[in-house]
Amino acid sequence: MSVPDDADLDVQLERAVLQGAEAEAIVGATVVQSLWSGYGQILRCRVEGGVRPSVIVKHVRWPDDRTHPYGWVSDISHERKLESYRVETEWYRRYSGQCTDECRVPLCLLLERRDDEVLMVLEDLDTSGFAGRRQRVNELEIDACLSWLATFHATFLGHHPEGLWATGTYWHLATRPDEFEALADGPLKRAAATIDRRLSESPFQTLVHGDAKLANFCFGADGRNAAAVDFQYVGGGCGMKDVAYFISSCLDEDESERLAPDLLDRYFDLFGAAVTRMGKTVDLVALEADWRALYPLAWTDFYRFLQGWSPGHWKLHRYSERLAQEVLDSL
Repeated sequence: MSVPDDADLDVQLERAVLQGAEAEAIVGATVVQSLWSGYGQILRCRVEGGVRPSVIVKHVRWPDDRTHPYGWVSDISHERKLESYRVETEWYRRYSGQCTDECRVPLCLLLERRDDEVLMVLEDLDTSGFAGRRQRVNELEIDACLSWLATFHATFLGHHPEGLWATGTYWHLATRPDEFEALADGPLKRAAATIDRRLSESPFQTLVHGDAKLANFCFGADGRNAAAVDFQYVGGGCGMKDVAYFISSCLDEDESERLAPDLLDRYFDLFGAAVTRMGKTVDLVALEADWRALYPLAWTDFYRFLQGWSPGHWKLHRYSERLAQEVLDSL
């Protein structure tokens, strides 16, 4: 092995990378990004002597000193992160193989769990035609993400989230007691449990990605196709949780107000086509009516989390406030 570019690989990590990549040598390793709150890093390892030029390594290590950019450091936060990495390994082990090219995810090449570490060796999507990352998206790229979400939700429609989060998403009420306590007393706080229950009681449950923000999508060269990464918060839920969160991640308040109705129409067209293509039996009219009614609740549920977690966040804008007020008025 040559000297890594900017990453340190110990003997165990090197062995795992070579095994997963089915390669003879590691010729370089660079840090793609650090994991949230200092829980490790994601590496790109260039290899020789195998069928792949490179692999992605997600190396999770419990930090000695816990930090958080917004100051949320607690045992609850730590345990949630540990569970999220356990869930992600279970997702890749048991579920990821069911995803087709229409909801592309990286191939899992190796998984290892140790006492205080998790190691995932994954396909490098950059070398598989999904090298594009976006901070802003055009209409074609939004459509690619909606298509991914619609196909993903159709694929796992009716699946029980065994081994995953019973309720997907990182912000749902049961997993965020500290942020709920920080939320100011008022109608939103009083309605939080009702909103959460309404979302969970939808008769049309699927698996949700749980963190379907723009940063977790990788695009093909022409922007017509997307793949998704980061499955720490995959679990059960209504598909509107992913759709609302995705829209909030890439559109500002004016764009959300103007474009959301058409984007919802497009999502349901794509979802219906995916269900039909898969030969699944479901009342699409009833499902669409149920999920459309839950879209503003899904948005308001995330809005509630942000109000407790990061007051002043840029997503707490007029569109969010309008939807939240309509939901509160309707309860």
